[in-house]
Amino acid sequence: MEKVYLLFFFIFSPLAILYLCHRYRFFNKVGAVVIAYITGLLAGNLGLMPEGAGQVQEVMTSASIPIALPLLLFSLDIRSWLKMAGKTMLSMILGMASAIMVVLAGYFIFRNFLPEIWKISGMMVGVYSGGTPNMASIQSVLQANPETYIILNTHDIILGAIYLAFLMTVGKKFFSLFLKPYRFENPDRKTEFAPRGSDPYKGFFQKKFFFPVLGSLGLSLLIAGISIGLSFLITGRVSMLVIILSITTLGLGASMVGRINRIEKTFETGMYFILIFSLAVASMADIQQLAGAAPGLFLYVAMVVFGSLLVHTILCKIFRVDTDTMIITSTALICSPPFVPVVAAALKNKEIIISGLAVGIAGYAIGNYLGIGIAFILK
Repeated sequence: MEKVYLLFFFIFSPLAILYLCHRYRFFNKVGAVVIAYITGLLAGNLGLMPEGAGQVQEVMTSASIPIALPLLLFSLDIRSWLKMAGKTMLSMILGMASAIMVVLAGYFIFRNFLPEIWKISGMMVGVYSGGTPNMASIQSVLQANPETYIILNTHDIILGAIYLAFLMTVGKKFFSLFLKPYRFENPDRKTEFAPRGSDPYKGFFQKKFFFPVLGSLGLSLLIAGISIGLSFLITGRVSMLVIILSITTLGLGASMVGRINRIEKTFETGMYFILIFSLAVASMADIQQLAGAAPGLFLYVAMVVFGSLLVHTILCKIFRVDTDTMIITSTALICSPPFVPVVAAALKNKEIIISGLAVGIAGYAIGNYLGIGIAFILK
């Protein structure tokens, strides 16, 4: 019964969060995604999660993104993205270069303190130019100590939560001090929610909105199902690379169908699932696990996460990459594609979702090569 209550908590808490954002100016300014993330962190670290919560958390995080992504993509304009694809790829290359430079610097700093550091360095290059699947793949190739892998993954989760919290709260204001602002291709559609005081979900259950959205939700479920099926057909298992690539391709293809692209409130529906994901994934971050767990490795991971962000910012300043593009490409590389819509929502810029997903997918494809290559060079 506790699991049922937890399921209801994840599914219906976004309703309360959206109400707060609509009703109170302060919460609207903070943003629904940030509030969901903070709520999840508090619930997960104040002993509010019941026994066996991990199963429910896993289901919610695994299911929400494949459903949300097509809904978010249906209303996007791919032609606008093509105009900014060049600077996105530039930012991706700068981000990968930043991660490699900081990993190499950390290797020479910590090589006398950490065993298997060449393997650790390779796994970090993989995870911060691709994602967790890359780190797991590289671990199996390099035969790294399983305990080292688990601790590394734990540090990555906790520091990733801190990294995301920074980007979604003060990150844009901070980086805007150094980088040029993002130039919207379609200024009228730039925000996640409607202007302050209005409610983008108003009238959601009216016949003219509800049934078309219900149809788009069914299409989103179909796309997610096809993508998962392709993953098993191609790899014989659940492959995030195949799933995200397939969902993105099919979602963008659907967005080019005028009848689908014109359905109102599909983006808001997708954002509701993003709020569910934010709650669930934040509640999985157990800060207590850091106590006494390889402090040297923690410092190395922290140096790579935030050091690469610093170097990436400097390079973007030199090459005149804008704030939003830098943040979304950094998110895709450091945290992987599922977090792209979360940060894009916090930035109130849905034009950059396609860019972030493209970078994340490219990172999945490249990460293994970079990680394994760097590991053997350092060996």
